[in-house]
Amino acid sequence: MIEVKELSKSYKVGSETVNAVDNVSLTIDKGEFVAIVGHSGSGKTTLLSLMGGLTKPVSGTVTIDGVNLWSISDNDLSVFRNRKMNFIYQFSSLIPTLNSLENVMLPTAFGKEITNASEYASELLELMGLKDKKFSYPSQLSGGQQRRVAIARAFINRPEIILADEPTGDLDEETEAEVMTLFHRMNSEQKITFICVTHSTDIAKQCRKTYRMSQGAIKEA
Repeated sequence: MIEVKELSKSYKVGSETVNAVDNVSLTIDKGEFVAIVGHSGSGKTTLLSLMGGLTKPVSGTVTIDGVNLWSISDNDLSVFRNRKMNFIYQFSSLIPTLNSLENVMLPTAFGKEITNASEYASELLELMGLKDKKFSYPSQLSGGQQRRVAIARAFINRPEIILADEPTGDLDEETEAEVMTLFHRMNSEQKITFICVTHSTDIAKQCRKTYRMSQGAIKEA
């Protein structure tokens, strides 16, 4: 379970203070499929970063399965993230000198041991429609194919939580539908908790619960 309590994050922009996340509280149960929607600049991405332990709040807490993310050391937090969650960013961020299979397997080099990692990486690429692109490098892939490799990479550590920031932003409608089908399959079969930041009303409609952010505040839609 993820518990966010009175979470706030502000930034200085010139002489002004911008409250990117303003006293947000919410609870997300294990196995939930949640969308966070809102206009650009509403605080969605900042909230996702706070929940994933990537950005430190000004105040408030993020507790995941009883662990307060900001009460443990940076090293323990890194280990916790590696074992518990994974991220899908707005950009693919693939390593250009690694092929698709190696990019998907990369998170396994940082702590969490995965049995038959190469076989599972191949399976994930096949699920993403990239069976014939396993040994292709990012420069040999289209933008949409790169995004699908990045999505496959997010599942290699068998995470309990996926934090996704516009996960289908540069995909065509057909591929977006395939990706969402995969997400729902992983949610149903593996009980992975999904938190998706999105501008897409179609994606939001497919989630069991939707929160809307505006000027750093949040409410259930």
